[in-house]
Amino acid sequence: MRQKIVAGNWKMNKTLDEANILASEIKGMVADEVKGNVKVILCTPFPYLLPIKNLIGQDTRIAVAAQNCSEHESGAYTGEVSAAMLKSLGIGYVILGHSERRQYFGEDGKLLAKKVDIALKHGLSPIFCCGEPLEVRESNGHEALVKKQIEESLFHLDAASLQKVIVAYEPVWAIGTGKTATSQQAQDMHAVIRKHLASKYGEAVANEITIQYGGSVNAANAKELFSQPDVDGGLVGGASLKSREFAEIIKAM
Repeated sequence: MRQKIVAGNWKMNKTLDEANILASEIKGMVADEVKGNVKVILCTPFPYLLPIKNLIGQDTRIAVAAQNCSEHESGAYTGEVSAAMLKSLGIGYVILGHSERRQYFGEDGKLLAKKVDIALKHGLSPIFCCGEPLEVRESNGHEALVKKQIEESLFHLDAASLQKVIVAYEPVWAIGTGKTATSQQAQDMHAVIRKHLASKYGEAVANEITIQYGGSVNAANAKELFSQPDVDGGLVGGASLKSREFAEIIKAM
């Protein structure tokens, strides 16, 4: 059975004090209110990884993730953070290929394949993001683009390695814009992704891969999105910075 996962991507937000308060509130709400087998992942800025991990403590339902890592093992790469460093902190997950990394930092499929490999080598589970900008959606090229993104960065993996990857479908036109794909649009693309994975790895493997939806997920639309058969959770942006709203999204899973 696929793992249901709701991850909050804090991006470049919060001071340390604010981050501690947010994480503490989320931890309490999850303990008091969330039922069922839902994994919660807090994707914090690099400086907060260890403090938030320590705050979460032994709560096995909540994990901490980094928002990126280097494609290099180590060396003279000032400002970069390696997968080995993250693993040494006890971090288990890392976001790779977010549309903001692709757009602002020029990350492409070839580079992301290297990042996926080095994350897996060091025991991190990548949350691999894919998705199309508005012009591609409007020209009906979204399925081809997302398939290409997956092929370029994931299709070199063997089946055992792929099963450690979480896929996050994020239509770029719906990230931070207030626009959200309809539940049917989300389901259709998640089904396309799963079918594409099955074409390479078989249905048994594809059916075990968690595929999240990201793109202006909020407390009002989460339940309908999560009710779709191929939507296994969410990668939540702005709403994850508000503990009550994030808790409501988790409870909708």
